[in-house]
Amino acid sequence: MKNLKSHKWSILLVVTLVSFITNLDSTIIIIGLPKMMEGLSISVTSALWIITGYIIASTVLILPAGKWADRVGTKGIFILGLIIFGVGTILCGIASSGLTINIFRVIQGIGAALALATSTPTIVKVFPTNQLGLALSINATSWVVGAIIGPVVGGVLITIFGWRSIFFVTVPFVFICIIGAFLIMEDTSASIEKKNKNDWVGILTFTLGLIVTMIVISEGQALGWTSFIIIMLIIFSVILWTIFIFTEIRVEDPLFNLNLLSYKNYSVGLGITLTYCIAYFSLPLLLSIYLQSALHLTIAFSGLLMISLSVPQLILGPFAGRIVDHIGAIKILCVGIIFLIAGTFMLGSLGAKLSISSIIIPLILISIANSFSWPSLSKTVLSAVPKEQSGSASGMQYTIMNVGKALSQTFAILTIEVSIPADAVSKAIMGIGNLNSININGNLVSSITFSFRFFVAFFVIAFVLSLNLFRSNK
Repeated sequence: MKNLKSHKWSILLVVTLVSFITNLDSTIIIIGLPKMMEGLSISVTSALWIITGYIIASTVLILPAGKWADRVGTKGIFILGLIIFGVGTILCGIASSGLTINIFRVIQGIGAALALATSTPTIVKVFPTNQLGLALSINATSWVVGAIIGPVVGGVLITIFGWRSIFFVTVPFVFICIIGAFLIMEDTSASIEKKNKNDWVGILTFTLGLIVTMIVISEGQALGWTSFIIIMLIIFSVILWTIFIFTEIRVEDPLFNLNLLSYKNYSVGLGITLTYCIAYFSLPLLLSIYLQSALHLTIAFSGLLMISLSVPQLILGPFAGRIVDHIGAIKILCVGIIFLIAGTFMLGSLGAKLSISSIIIPLILISIANSFSWPSLSKTVLSAVPKEQSGSASGMQYTIMNVGKALSQTFAILTIEVSIPADAVSKAIMGIGNLNSININGNLVSSITFSFRFFVAFFVIAFVLSLNLFRSNK
């Protein structure tokens, strides 16, 4: 362990680079989605699974991966995750159809889960207490940097080299991380005492339940909410979720520790996390469609406009934690969500002509609010349970956050398709069709602005739940 700590800054560099790469990948995908749809000739629903498939794979495995690392050591799981992620990334770059790229994105998600599940524990183990906060802050900042660089770099790469380049560009960095991890990381000793069994039934039912639920939401509008297929899928999803809950209550070592829900602040906090993430993570996708497909802006220019959602967080991030500690997490959370509501509502007023100020001002407002409200939410959730259960509590919150991400993408497209047929939406996003020439009610711009207003409702729910916590904790 002494030798391990002597390489702590090099280890932090490797781990932080992995965090950067995985977040860069997610932001580049969103900005490149229209060109991927065009290049692979796929529908908007199929394209949506390029995002959600990755999210689901990484969500489902993030908790088990942590347990596997405890058994066999963090280094082995970390490197294995990087190798799988690298292979999946290369395969995505050579994918020839919607089906293959979705399969390869799942492989990417599996690799990301294994690598990310071991990242934070590695930092905690190699850094002393007096340097741990700095190390974690540096690692967290890499996520924001990835969100800033992703749209810009992605826009340039796609414009010059095509959409496949957004996958190939990350491969050298993955290779560097694998070599670095192999050379400088030492395997933490596998835990002999921890012989917890894998909750395979929980993993399977959670995965299938989430996938079936996503299919119902994404296909319900097209197939008809009362169609035989949708009704059967709804029944199947209810059965899966029932088995999942029953299993988690009875199994010795559950995927989800549902006993934590007995803590009111924690259970309400998870509700806030879900609604907050559904609203927040819909914004990049809706903005990308608005800027590229409705206004027909270049990918590079669209990316430049979208970094307004990230830059303020990079600047305010180091100070937000201190302010939250000084004023109080729940107070800051309530105020922050109010500004998130205001900023998202302002995006609901975007028009058919480009107004840079109408885009940048709401995004800066949302970014500043998120800089304070998200750390407040995390602190509220994790401080609601005993410290010895903080690991399980954090894992569950991360999982709920990713579920919110997946649902946000599906809801975003679903709200657009309320007034525009799915095939017309697909053509518009790919730049093939002009919605003004199609005999439909409404247009793409009004549908997108409606979507922004729709997601305001989720922030409002998050605010009501936060207000409930504020009143009960007075």
